[in-house]
Amino acid sequence: MSHQVSAVLDVEDPITVAYNLEVSSPGLDRPLFTAEHYARFVGEEVTLVLRMAVQNRRKWQGVIKAVDGEMITVTVEGKDEVFALSNIQKANLVPHF
Repeated sequence: MSHQVSAVLDVEDPITVAYNLEVSSPGLDRPLFTAEHYARFVGEEVTLVLRMAVQNRRKWQGVIKAVDGEMITVTVEGKDEVFALSNIQKANLVPHF
């Protein structure tokens, strides 16, 4: 990808000073921020860190089942748990090799 973008920039030459082009991806453990992110990855495993504990837990891991507005349903150990997007401090996909 960076080679293609670099080639276009070399031809168009919109930047007049020396620069380094870096293209990166969010990685295998991609962070999730918006409801759209969660909807895109329904069926994928995720780890969540909550702002406020639910059932005395702040850390959860399971499979994203559904997204309904600002509510995310995650299947954890065979049971559906529903979390408010506003209560999720951090969320990352779990990479599988």
